[in-house]
This record gives sequence, C-alpha cells and structure tokens, in this order.
Amino acid sequence: MHIWGHFRTITQHKILVTSYCFRIGLFRQGLAHDLSKYAPCEFWKGCRYWQGNRSPNNAEREETGVSLAWLHHKGRNKHHFEYWIDYDLSSDTLITGMPIPKKYVAEMICDRIAASRTYEGKAYTDRSALNYYMNGYEKFWFVHEDCREQLKFLLEMLAEKGEEETFRFIRNVFLKRPWQEVQKEYGKNE
Repeated sequence: MHIWGHFRTITQHKILVTSYCFRIGLFRQGLAHDLSKYAPCEFWKGCRYWQGNRSPNNAEREETGVSLAWLHHKGRNKHHFEYWIDYDLSSDTLITGMPIPKKYVAEMICDRIAASRTYEGKAYTDRSALNYYMNGYEKFWFVHEDCREQLKFLLEMLAEKGEEETFRFIRNVFLKRPWQEVQKEYGKNE
C-alpha cells in the first residue's frame, strides 16, 4: 500500500488542474475536478496499485482485467470523453460518442497537461500531452468527431505556441465562440 505516494500524486494533479481551470475561467470545475479520486472505492485502489510514474488504473487493469476505480471515476467526471458514450441504435458499432460541451473539453486539456506534468516530471514539455494523445488517437474511434478535432487542435496549439497562449486562446476564443466559427477563422491546424 502506497497511501502517501498516491495521495501526494492525486493532490498534486488536482492542484495543477485547479490552477489551469482558474486561468481559463472555469472556477467551479477547477474546484470540483477529480474529487471522486478521494472516494474510498477509487482512493484505496489507487493506493494499492500506485507506482508514481503512471496511472494506477492501468496496473489494476493489468492485474485483474478491469479497473473498478476507473469505471467509478469516468462515470462521475464529465471531463473524460468516456463519460459521453451512449447507445446509438442507428450505428454499426452500437455505441458512439456524444457531443461534449466545450467547457469539459477545456477541462480535459487542463487534465491532460497536469497528468503529463505529474507523470513525466522534469521530462515534461509542451508537446508531452499531444504525444500522449496521438499515441492512442486511432483507438479513440468512439469519441465524437468534434471533440477529437478540438482536442487535437488545442494540444497542437499547446505544442507549438506554449501554455500561456493556449490558455489565453481557450479563455478568450474557444469557450466563447461556436466551434465551427473557431475552425473557420483559425483553421484546423493553426
């Protein structure tokens, strides 16, 4: 059991995400971010499988075949695209991603930056979150196309222009204007 290590990791992550959310104007989301990680059903699994350099959910999944902590977590936190999966009776795949409000996509960006910083430590760069996302990009077939595009767009901006400019863009443009307008004016990969 790694109680202190896990507590320190999730708290450091939460503090980072909270500060990022505050910078983009999402105060309530920043305060509420990942509170379920402190619930006993998530916290004790995290302590048991904590390694310090990656999510304990993956270690739980490797050992047992499923992460019960993750199933609890993703069902309570709207900043995970897995929260937005539903049945689509007209689809060949039966499940599909639903549109995600941009405020949760913005929190998702904050979450990915904080996770990359937390797990990569001194090796972190502004490209880290994009590299992580692109490593699994083809596997995210179930994510709504707008969300896929928004995440890629914002993570590419982070990699190319840095944190300050990306957060300013999220706060002043992305959260205030329709996505189609943002795409048209700024281009998909600008």
